Amino acid sequence: MIGFNTESNTSLLQQVQNKQESIFEKLSSGKRINSAADGTAAQQIIDRLTTQVEGNRQSILNAFDGVSLTQVAEGGLAGINQDVNRIRELSVQSGNGLLSDSDRRAIQSEVTQLQDNISQTIEQTEFAGKSLLSNNGNIDFQVGPNDGQKIAVATQDVAAGLSDILNVDLSTAQGAENALAIADTANEFVGSARSDLGATQNQFESAARNLTQTDNNVFKARSRIQDTDFAQAASENVAASILSQTSFAVQGMANQQQGQVLSLLNG
Repeated sequence: MIGFNTESNTSLLQQVQNKQESIFEKLSSGKRINSAADGTAAQQIIDRLTTQVEGNRQSILNAFDGVSLTQVAEGGLAGINQDVNRIRELSVQSGNGLLSDSDRRAIQSEVTQLQDNISQTIEQTEFAGKSLLSNNGNIDFQVGPNDGQKIAVATQDVAAGLSDILNVDLSTAQGAENALAIADTANEFVGSARSDLGATQNQFESAARNLTQTDNNVFKARSRIQDTDFAQAASENVAASILSQTSFAVQGMANQQQGQVLSLLNG
């Protein structure tokens, strides 16, 4: 009895089919590495890069939140600065010796309104429920994918820093004279606070730019490892298809020859 061993050809056919399935997966997913089976080391690198990409993108959002917060705080201080400047202007006006007590009381009435405006601004300037001008402290923002990559926004108790201007009284000539120095000190305090916020805003904007560039570079690096080279995959698919067809043809010829030999032997 003559035996025909077709296991070798069957094994080759199975390998070709497995190869085609792998190529189809790469083409359909757009990824060269779809699991650790496609490359253990590559998958580990991809996972690390993915973590960094996601961390970078969230950090960019955090940085822009920081920019928005500093803008809100600086806007509140800008309004306060205008009120302080108006109080100083009224202090100069109140220093006019031709004014009567009634005139100074009228001026003080406007000052009181300005003081109320300052207090209201301090109370109402907040971001996402956090008060920005009513207490000393820090609001931290994570601006990087790794531990310790933070930018802190310093908050101040503005009411305490402006306590003198909030209590000036221009109803007397002496009060008007004292108010000038108080207003100058208040302006310096507000100006310094605004400068600090401006510097912090610049930090956030710089961090966002750097993170965006880093994210693009990391994303490209991950793509080079992970993504399918469609030209190469298409070429491999054509080659595998030809090999598959050839294997089927060889299998068919072997089966046909086996049948012919058996027919002769049995004939």
